[in-house]
Amino acid sequence: MLGGSLLVSPFVTPVRAQSAASAETLDRIVVTATRLEAVTAFDTPASTSVVSLGDGGARPQAALSEALDGIPGLLARERQNLAQDTQLSIRGFGARSTFGVRGLRLYADGVPATMPDGQGQVSHFSMLGADRVEVLRGPFSALHGNSSGGVIQLWSELPDTGHDARVQASVAGHDSTLVGARLRGAGGAIGYNVAASVLETRGYRDHSAARRESLNAKVRLTPGAGTLDLLLNHFNAPDAKDPLGLTRAQAWQDPRQASPVATQYDTRKSVRQDQLGAVYAWPFAHGHRLRAMAYVGRRDVEQYLALPVAAQANPLNSGGVIDLDNEYGGADLRWSWTGDLAGRPFELSAGVNADRQRQHRRGYENFVGAALGVRGALRRNERNQVANADQYAQAWWHVAPQWSLLVGARHSRVRFRSDDAYVTATNPDDSGRVVYARTTPVAGLVFAPSDALRLYASIGRGFETPTFNEVGYRADGGAGLAFDLRPATTRNTELGMKWRGGQGAGIEAALFRADTDDELAVARNVGGRSSFRNAGAARRQGMEIQAELPLHAAWQLQLAYTWLDATFRDRFPICTASGCTSPVVQVAAGTRIPGVARQQASARLRWQGEQWHAAAQLLAVSDVTVNDTGSERAPGYGVLNLEVVRDWSMGSGRLQGFARIDNALDRFHIGSVIVNEGNGRFYEPGADRTFTVGLRWHWTGGG
Repeated sequence: MLGGSLLVSPFVTPVRAQSAASAETLDRIVVTATRLEAVTAFDTPASTSVVSLGDGGARPQAALSEALDGIPGLLARERQNLAQDTQLSIRGFGARSTFGVRGLRLYADGVPATMPDGQGQVSHFSMLGADRVEVLRGPFSALHGNSSGGVIQLWSELPDTGHDARVQASVAGHDSTLVGARLRGAGGAIGYNVAASVLETRGYRDHSAARRESLNAKVRLTPGAGTLDLLLNHFNAPDAKDPLGLTRAQAWQDPRQASPVATQYDTRKSVRQDQLGAVYAWPFAHGHRLRAMAYVGRRDVEQYLALPVAAQANPLNSGGVIDLDNEYGGADLRWSWTGDLAGRPFELSAGVNADRQRQHRRGYENFVGAALGVRGALRRNERNQVANADQYAQAWWHVAPQWSLLVGARHSRVRFRSDDAYVTATNPDDSGRVVYARTTPVAGLVFAPSDALRLYASIGRGFETPTFNEVGYRADGGAGLAFDLRPATTRNTELGMKWRGGQGAGIEAALFRADTDDELAVARNVGGRSSFRNAGAARRQGMEIQAELPLHAAWQLQLAYTWLDATFRDRFPICTASGCTSPVVQVAAGTRIPGVARQQASARLRWQGEQWHAAAQLLAVSDVTVNDTGSERAPGYGVLNLEVVRDWSMGSGRLQGFARIDNALDRFHIGSVIVNEGNGRFYEPGADRTFTVGLRWHWTGGG
């Protein structure tokens, strides 16, 4: 049964459900995550979702999670903690991540936001400049390489002609403000999309104040028949306070409080990222096309943890301050051809991909004398590198009037290397290296019994290496990196159907199963540090269904439901006490994987008039366990969000006012969990009733 009450999330406008669309608009949707140039999402043997961000509506456009609620199989958990990224999981992959995004591949305008080791982040995603989000679930995610439990892509578009601008400001509860602007245009041989925003908040919880500055620019040049996109991204979040998780007693007593050690050690995190990219697409004779992508960037992270002073007395301990300088870059070259094979439509593509991350990792004590939460003596100094070199190919063939086939494969080689520069009499040289390599084939078959119906089956293999954050600390508490970790490998299968009717009506459903060997699980999580181990076999299986139902010219209903059973298939030992280095507690086979909700359901009702728009959505999420033994769990939870928008036309411009109420029923709930937190601080409470109001000015100019 569904636990807790009901949640309504921020509202999105899926492309597949636009009221003016109907079947013709659906035909034109090509999900680029499938890497097919000419095949629509409807004819792809995979579960896909495309969310149009439109003109923003009543969303403040502060976080990616605003656009993801209501997508089946995907769970986006807002942590009320901007020192940490949104928790994202797709069909249970990524749910165990205690920081960043794990197990999923992320892209912004075609540039990876996931490093070659599989660790990603979405904090720098510019929602104000974005126009759509694509989500790919199931076996074909493996074509994106390491750690592909699913794919999320953010895209910013350029107008065909003319210029437009958007300026907005909003205020919300907990002293939150967001101001931003976007300018787009196209003319002649150049187009552009530039967006900037500043978010400031005191935060719902104590010790959770943050500021985020974002700038994103996309410039398109059209040399000849090709297009060249130049991309720039800047993100800065200085000294975002981290309230940490709470114990069950603390969360139920006062959900707004911070953990006492958070204020004692002034836990906080600073992130700055600058990135440049270029994407060149060149169509040439007889259906051939080349696409080349290259990018470089730098991401600096400084984080102050609540690691006790006594724990740092161990000479092998690397301190309570993490200082990371990351330089990264990569390139992808892909050729594709669209034509006929044996008189039937055919598309073939092949490519090579290489990425590299160079990380200078230093650790310092988080105290000087009696002063806590300050940078002290050096305790760790190493230079790490991780790089991948991949080759991939795929082919789609409309083999018969009612049948089409999609096959592909990717070979990935991921290399880790660490050079230790902090060597003492009591702290030995921890340098080392390891290489992981896998080939991941996929295949899918589509049957079209009618123009309105598609039935499909797909199968594939995927793999997931440990990230540098996961090999960074050994489970036994010893010095050096955990190079004994093995990559997890997964066998994926999916059966699905897609139906579409008139006026934008549609239903999609899928049955899926993913069997994983050498599942990576949290061994212990103490003082903001996680160590990992291979836990044997695991299984994630379930079903998804979503429906778009036009009720009237002005009314639309969207429904989504997910059932997901995620369990460990083998027993394995773990640590359950703080400071434990020798696991003695056995996790039984059949135990639920923590952080994964068994059920979630969404119902969204939208009304659209000429000047007024309103929406309400209901989302129910069942309980989740918070540790491997399943001894504690966060109850199912819910909130109700309501929104209203009013438009005023003013010449060539349009003024839009919006208001929304998040958690309108003011229900207490646990918004996210920190899996296997060694001190029992598993719980991150969600916000109470929160009001947001804002104004947005749209201007459109001629060509």
